[in-house]
This record gives sequence, C-alpha cells and structure tokens, in this order.
Amino acid sequence: MKHSTKLFTLIILALFSLSAINSCNKKEEEPKQTVIEPTFNLTVAKAEIVDANKEFMKRFAASDSIGLSNLYSMDAKFMMNGAPAIIGRENIQSTLSSIMASGISSVKLITIDVWGTENFITEEGELSLFIGEDEVDQGKYMVLWKKEDGKWKLFRDIFNSNQAAKN
Repeated sequence: MKHSTKLFTLIILALFSLSAINSCNKKEEEPKQTVIEPTFNLTVAKAEIVDANKEFMKRFAASDSIGLSNLYSMDAKFMMNGAPAIIGRENIQSTLSSIMASGISSVKLITIDVWGTENFITEEGELSLFIGEDEVDQGKYMVLWKKEDGKWKLFRDIFNSNQAAKN
C-alpha cells in the first residue's frame, strides 16, 4: 500500500509538473481587435446614382412621365430655370409630360461628383437635351438624392441651361 501511495504521489507530481511547464510555454493570446466596417460606401452609392440616372434617361426616352416621376420622392421639388419650384410627385409628372410634349425626346446625364451620407447624396452633373438626334441645350444640375425604402430617389432636382438668357 505504501508503494502504491508513493507511486500515486509520483504520478500526481509528474502531471502537476508537466502542467506547470506546459502553461509556461503557452503564449498569451493577444486580444482580437474588432474592426468595425463602415456601413456606408460612397463609391457604391455613386454607382447606384449612376444606375438611377440610366433609368431616368431610359424612361425619358420612352416618354414615360409616370415612370419617370416615380423616381422622385413623394416630397420632391423640381426646380428649373425660368419657373417656380414644382412640388410633389404628381405635379412633377405633369411638368415632365409637358416637357416631353414640347418636343424634348431624350436627355443625357453625366455624373461629375457625389457627396453625402447613407441617407442623402448630393450629385453634381452635366446634362444635354435632345429633339430627335439634335442636341438643343446643354446645362448643369445638382440633385439631392434621398434614400427611400432602400432606393435612391430624387428629392431636390435643380438644373439650368448653359445658354445665355434671351432678352
């Protein structure tokens, strides 16, 4: 019995020693750094705005004033030179229909730059207006885009011609 007690004590001591040596050799794990990824990416937002402009140009060329007006937020304002601000999607639809009826058959939009946050983007751009294949006007615009139901909608649309005002 004495022999088995010594053997048992020896085994316990050996296990304890191995455990102590093993714990000394272990390197302390460095705490993992949490990297918070930004939820908003301006490059992605710019691509979404460019895509929205392609849809705008497509609907304009199709004379789809209803579909075009649906690209605007419900509380949008449409501000062109020589006229008061047009407020609301229904009024914007009527104005776009009148512009199309005047002979303007297509518009070309070029995004120059965008700035903003996850809820609002400001876009600076250049535009050209066409009657058939003929370019009849060039201008510039600023659009304040508003995120609505996960999609960018035109919230404030202001543009003017590069042509001098007629007296």
